[in-house]
Amino acid sequence: MSKEWDTTYKARWDERYGEDGYAYGKEPNQFFKKWLLKFKAGSILLPADGEGRNGVFAAKNGWQVTSLDLSEEGREKTLQLAKENDVNLEYIVGDLAELDFEKASYDAVGLIYAHFSASKKAKLHQQLTNYIKKDGIVIFEAFSKRHLAYKQNDSKVGGPNDLAMLFSEEEIITDFKNFEPLLLEEKEIYLSEGKYHNGKGSVIRFVGRKK
Repeated sequence: MSKEWDTTYKARWDERYGEDGYAYGKEPNQFFKKWLLKFKAGSILLPADGEGRNGVFAAKNGWQVTSLDLSEEGREKTLQLAKENDVNLEYIVGDLAELDFEKASYDAVGLIYAHFSASKKAKLHQQLTNYIKKDGIVIFEAFSKRHLAYKQNDSKVGGPNDLAMLFSEEEIITDFKNFEPLLLEEKEIYLSEGKYHNGKGSVIRFVGRKK
């Protein structure tokens, strides 16, 4: 990713999260909520956590949360939401590719609509696996490559316009090859998340346990 592209991408998210209200609502992603509650609370890293709906939910359920995003505006919204819910979490503003966490330091990673650039996404997934402890968990939901047709039919459902930023089951298997899949599926779902995720779309869902 060029620095110019990176700056443009950051500005886009600062603009979106600087709007009134919460872009994707205050409630957690339903798939993330369902699966997180299946595991004993520990430490969790949430890249691309935006305005913090998933990080705050995890914190409310006893997790030690590190949220991460490019957007300062997202951080401000997250801290406000955390205050409303009487919880604390750590929120780092920065580019995941330029950050370095201790190896095997997290019990879980949540990747919820974390659509990285095509040139970086596989590398970042592999980077994240290094931060997860043995028997640690990845919870992943993002738009599949089939999603473009849904977005062309209804732009309100959201998601990237770049096919290469979308996901296939084969990519997930490759990127998380050292994980035992607890779930891997491509599924048509109906999203109702704030202003920018509304309508029918196609997603990849993955939950894996590190071997």
